[in-house]
Amino acid sequence: MSATPSLGGSAASTSERFGVLDGWRAVSILSVIAGHWLPLNAVVPGANEAAGAGGMALFFTLSGFLITHFMLKRPESGPFLVRRVMRILPLAWAAVAALFLAAWWQGTAQADTAHLAANLLFYGNLPPARLFIGGEHLWSLAVEMHFYVGVALLVALGGRRALYLLPLIALGVTLARIAAGETISIITWHRIDEILAGAILALIYFGSLGERPQRLLSAIPLPVAVLIALACTWFIDSPLAYARPYAVALMVGVTLYRVPRWLEQVLCSRPAAYIAQISYALYVFHMMFTATWLGSGDTLEKYLKRPLLALVTWAAAHLSTFYYEQHFTDRARQWTSGGPAKALRTY
Repeated sequence: MSATPSLGGSAASTSERFGVLDGWRAVSILSVIAGHWLPLNAVVPGANEAAGAGGMALFFTLSGFLITHFMLKRPESGPFLVRRVMRILPLAWAAVAALFLAAWWQGTAQADTAHLAANLLFYGNLPPARLFIGGEHLWSLAVEMHFYVGVALLVALGGRRALYLLPLIALGVTLARIAAGETISIITWHRIDEILAGAILALIYFGSLGERPQRLLSAIPLPVAVLIALACTWFIDSPLAYARPYAVALMVGVTLYRVPRWLEQVLCSRPAAYIAQISYALYVFHMMFTATWLGSGDTLEKYLKRPLLALVTWAAAHLSTFYYEQHFTDRARQWTSGGPAKALRTY
């Protein structure tokens, strides 16, 4: 992309850049799925863990960026929460119900009200963790919901200016991770800095923190940013991992200013946009189906089933996104805008 946003950071001048973010969203979900489904460690030791951690860091960065962007434009906590709740809850609660019924049918210890309540109310990632078999990955939805509620409360109490607290909160979370030796965690107060790093990126990109951070970000070469992100993601058990949230946000931020034509064509392609659109459902379903017959068997049988597992997961995600979830997101837009619903977006 040749156009560069003005240092004033207006949303109008940068709207076309969000196609790149859709591309990164596609990369994030494909990385997470690859980390869970493919034998990457057989090729390069540690690749599965790095793919999963990097994909989630990307996913969280995009969430923090886009949510903060929305709150900068429209600092209204009520409409914001309505849209977020209607975006997340319908599929999340349907998934939790299915997982609970599966646990009850199999007679496992997880078929109790404690697990059900923890997952329905999004605190299953907090110690002691209460996550269903096949729903272990849903810890991330809890982290997301905690961020939504937290940022809504901040804005309700302090307006748009309260968003300036997000960098300080991010620093506090990272320092807490360092103090606890948590290079990666599912607990909100040891993981939410990945979302907050995206929030910092939004504050920089849209000019809320002044022109100097924008200039610094726009001057960083993309290869340098990519190498930093890879290092902080790959060495998942090293001190570099404490910087993972900011390294991934840095990489995404650089591509908002400039990106090579070949990479732009990939990130802004129709397949990338489609994968981004169904990414939430893909994420929810991919581990649920892995816990079924589709993901069972010895090593050979398991990987022979992978194409069928992928087909079922993609079909379920497509149907859920366009024939189930869209009803709720459209209704939320009608309730909060007073007009007809706009096209479905994934954020």
